[in-house]
Amino acid sequence: MFTEKLYLFYSFVFAIHIANVFLNSETISYFLGILALIMIAVSYGKASRLFKVLGGAFIVAGILLYTSTGQPWQQVPPMLISNMSLLTLLAMLPWMNSVVRSGRFDKDLKQVMEVNVNDLGQLYPRSSMITLVMAAFLNLSAASIAQDVLKENLKSFNRNVRNSFINAATLRGYSFALIWSPLEILLATSIFVTGVDYITLLPWLLLISAVTFILDSIWGRLHYRKYTYDHITSVARPVNTKKLMKKLVHLISALAVFLALVIFLGNLFNLEFIFTVTVLIFPFALLWSLLMKRTRSFWAIGWNTWKAKTNTMQNFIVLFISLAFFANSINGTSFLEVIQTPIAAMADKPLLIMIIIQVLFIFLSMFGVHPVATIGILSGVISTLINFMNPISLAIVLVTSSISTLTVGTYGLVVTLTSVNMSQSPYKITLQNMPFALVFGGIGTLTAYLLL
Repeated sequence: MFTEKLYLFYSFVFAIHIANVFLNSETISYFLGILALIMIAVSYGKASRLFKVLGGAFIVAGILLYTSTGQPWQQVPPMLISNMSLLTLLAMLPWMNSVVRSGRFDKDLKQVMEVNVNDLGQLYPRSSMITLVMAAFLNLSAASIAQDVLKENLKSFNRNVRNSFINAATLRGYSFALIWSPLEILLATSIFVTGVDYITLLPWLLLISAVTFILDSIWGRLHYRKYTYDHITSVARPVNTKKLMKKLVHLISALAVFLALVIFLGNLFNLEFIFTVTVLIFPFALLWSLLMKRTRSFWAIGWNTWKAKTNTMQNFIVLFISLAFFANSINGTSFLEVIQTPIAAMADKPLLIMIIIQVLFIFLSMFGVHPVATIGILSGVISTLINFMNPISLAIVLVTSSISTLTVGTYGLVVTLTSVNMSQSPYKITLQNMPFALVFGGIGTLTAYLLL
């Protein structure tokens, strides 16, 4: 009974967090930290064994690191809330997914995927492209929506084949969009620390995205063509292309308006992108359903979906709160110097430095270090590197290396989301996408080296 009402407690915490973004109160931040402790205590027992182990490991490591700093334990609670925006966003995603479902856009996406498809090899590049297009507008929501559609489409397939296909098509399609999106925090951070101009960088990022997409599509076409797509496809039924295109234009237009509102409100109130998306999702989805005259189905789908998803956020809560503690405990230790010192010592070997940076991003992402944090770690030597490296080259390496981790970051948001959606271990996702991440980052490194 208590578990069925968890969404009320979680929502209470998220509402306080949203309010505190505007109030910026240290007292409320401390109170949120206390609530975060309660959240992880309540959620730990309901989390899966894997996330219990991961959360426990982060907590133990965090305690050891924090103890070595000699700081008072009273300062710990505020350290637990640095990932609260991510948890709040996750709680709001079902509303955007619900309006898409109420408008039956998921059906349209399914139809687009099925037209003239005879095997999974033909379906692969199409699925990746649809995820790419949606990710350019919906960011994280795109991966969730595409995975839900594909999971339904491929439910007749062997579980391993289905998971492998969805892991590759959605996560890689997601990364192809974020590498050039001006709203992606990893791109924005890379531009900030190197001082390059976005317009100057954009053509090279689009080129890298296009080349990698083509290569991955060829791989997907060859790798999955042996699996016949014998689902009930549109090959056997007529397709109203005009109507389908009209619905897709509607979807893209709505997403473009949403993106424009995010940019406008974010600039107006000086809000972070993730937070702006979070607070805008529900009012936008509600208004969109009103305009489509789908309000009743929106509420019916949205309310039940939101309650169910929020009640089962235990894995995310255990992971991201414990991860926040671990990541913040690293500050003030000698861990940062261990990474910065060898890079600074190889100032006369730019290609080797680029390769080390790429490997460093992937390696740290596998241990829960967010790529933004890795950029922060490298920021201490970036000013030195810029003295003998083309800033554009350095920015390209940072962007491609950080974005590539989205497909292999074992404890990253999109990999964790996929892990939960597909009921599989995040380590499997990491292992499967590792060759792609290395190639993706490698293409970026090669491009950067040629521009030196």
